[in-house]
Amino acid sequence: MKQLAKKMVTLERDISKKKGDFSFFAIFVREDLPTHWDLVAAAPWLEADKKEALSYFAEELKSRLDMQELLALARIVFINEDDPKLKRVQRDIAVEHDIAVEHGIAEVRDEEFFGMGMKRAYIITSKRGNKQSDAEADRI
Repeated sequence: MKQLAKKMVTLERDISKKKGDFSFFAIFVREDLPTHWDLVAAAPWLEADKKEALSYFAEELKSRLDMQELLALARIVFINEDDPKLKRVQRDIAVEHDIAVEHGIAEVRDEEFFGMGMKRAYIITSKRGNKQSDAEADRI
């Protein structure tokens, strides 16, 4: 599945050039659905029109992934950039895993993100928030 992660890096890079930067972009395999991936993204431009953004993502994915890869995607999830759970995930990735990544691949295994157990995650972009955001994440 590393090939899927590589395709997602290209997708993230291309979309960020066209639409704007992501603060978070990753694919996850949840413990409760070990054969499928969730694509999770956060960006300011996603919040403006989530329906349009979802259609855009669907078209981009269909044009870049083969049928098997498409069938392996369970869902696309857009997270609000102000969501304290996202800030906590970003902090944990940066601090606990010592990962700083933008347009790359960082693999994390057997971790809890967004209150769910993840068997595997490929973090493609995670831009850590400011100290105030970190303090908010600590309260969760």
